[in-house]
Amino acid sequence: MKTADKIRLARAAYKLVRFGLRLVGKNDRASVVRGQVRFDLELSEGIDFAIFIGAFERATQRALSKLVKSSSTVLDIGANVGAHTLLLAKLVGEKGRVLAFEPTDFAYGKLRHNLALNPELAARVRAFQCFLTVENNVAVPSTIYSSWPLVARGETHAKHLGREMPTASASSRSLDSVLSEAGVKNVDLVKLDVDGYECDVLRGASTLLTKMRPIFVMELAPYVLHERGASLEELISIFIRSGYQFFDERTGQALPSTAAQLRKLVGDGESRNVIART
Repeated sequence: MKTADKIRLARAAYKLVRFGLRLVGKNDRASVVRGQVRFDLELSEGIDFAIFIGAFERATQRALSKLVKSSSTVLDIGANVGAHTLLLAKLVGEKGRVLAFEPTDFAYGKLRHNLALNPELAARVRAFQCFLTVENNVAVPSTIYSSWPLVARGETHAKHLGREMPTASASSRSLDSVLSEAGVKNVDLVKLDVDGYECDVLRGASTLLTKMRPIFVMELAPYVLHERGASLEELISIFIRSGYQFFDERTGQALPSTAAQLRKLVGDGESRNVIART
């Protein structure tokens, strides 16, 4: 299903939920516990609303729950409000660690707030407000998509209906440099969802790919790669030359290893969640 269609369905569901909340004197703010994790949510935001109704990327959560072991070191690249970050913190246990990356002021603030609501889990997480790219100290895009509003709220993307948010406080770093500075010697898994900037992240992560060789749980969306001046061909080639294969996130079934074949599985405006592993 196209992302835009998912958002349209969410908008319809939100209207019903909002109507019910108004009847009992409540507004769009909600403090909830989902999967033993507390969240402070703004229900007019698509990601927050999906967390509220228990529908946020359930297949990805199931995949992460199967793949992440206790004491692991994992990365959440494109952490947004922290839904997967906090799940990962649960999964790695007291001896594990999570490095979470989010560049936009809007989502990073919400990530930090949700971490603060879960101090035991937050102790396992190090959050970075940075834009991961090929090298340190290059220009950061002034805005990046990190909001999916369920009510009219400014200009949105024509296909996925997201809204760009400022990155005024973000720095630019290569992933390899962050890991070296943090003293990380091994990474077991990476959740990667950066809406078209995947190639930028990976071009700055050669040590991660060739020496640490973690599992990747990631989104393939050819149309957003194209919008960022990259391509599915470039993304696939980065993985293939590092010895990776692709598998369907839901079924575990092996997927084609060429961009041409993979492109047939993902329509325009659509994405497909995959697992890449050596």
